[in-house]
Amino acid sequence: MPDLLLVIALLLTALGTLLSPDLFRAVVMFMAFGLLMALAWVRLHAPDIALVEAALGAGLTGVLLLDAVSHFREPRPGDRAPPGEEDR
Repeated sequence: MPDLLLVIALLLTALGTLLSPDLFRAVVMFMAFGLLMALAWVRLHAPDIALVEAALGAGLTGVLLLDAVSHFREPRPGDRAPPGEEDR
C-alpha cells in the first residue's frame, strides 16, 4: 500500500512539473519529485542511489533552477537596477 501511494505521488508531481505554467511552481514540484524519488530508491533498498538523488536531484539541481528562474522574473517598479546599468 505505501508503494502504491508513492507511485501515485510520483506521477502527480511529475505531471504537475510538466503541466505547470508557472516556472517557480514547476521547479518546486521538480524538487518534490526528487525527494519522492529518493524515497522510492530507499524502498528499493538502494540507499546509495537515494542519497545521490536527494543531494543532486532535489538539492543542487533545484537550487540552480531556482536561481535561473529568478533571472527570468520581470523587474517590478521600485526594484533597483544592477550596478553599471543605472544610466541605460
